[in-house]
Amino acid sequence: MATRGRWAARVAASVLLVIACASAAIAAPGSTDRYDNSFRKYSKRFFGPGFDWRMFKAQAMAESSLDPKAKSGVGARGVMQLLPSTYADVRSSNPGLGAIDDPDCNIAAGIFQDRQLWNFWTDSSDEQHRDRFTFGSYNAGYVTVKRAQKLAHDRSLDERLWPSIEAVAPSVPKWRYLETFNYLTRIRTYLALMDANGRVK
Repeated sequence: MATRGRWAARVAASVLLVIACASAAIAAPGSTDRYDNSFRKYSKRFFGPGFDWRMFKAQAMAESSLDPKAKSGVGARGVMQLLPSTYADVRSSNPGLGAIDDPDCNIAAGIFQDRQLWNFWTDSSDEQHRDRFTFGSYNAGYVTVKRAQKLAHDRSLDERLWPSIEAVAPSVPKWRYLETFNYLTRIRTYLALMDANGRVK
């Protein structure tokens, strides 16, 4: 797929391609900080030291409630709920990754995928809305959001703004947009519940 090829080329120029993957230590069940070191490590690796790593923790909470054994009806697995096909694509650029069910590796792959999407939206979304385009694409697929963006443009809306995407979403074929919007709301809610150290209040 041409789009996937462009994604890989961009990422190759901007991030490390090999991940030294070590299994994350798991604390008691129900603990919300058991993977914080992994979120910090891979956020720094793929987004830089100044990026708020808690966004990815909030994303994982929305995806799986931080359950490494979570599996969706369509086969997405792990903390970051990655499809095996997506994981295989990420792993092809990061041969140091281990198994999809290893929580540390799953988190690494999810944040790597986020970085790809973040890069793709660099020139075609407003900076203030880029996180929503990124996480929205993670949930619904990049192509779906691009279709919504084209529809927004055709309706003379500013396609770089997420509210424009929300406005046209009901007209995008086969998009379960309410699921995506709920997903984004949950990420923001979980992030708001965290203190500066990522602890849930």
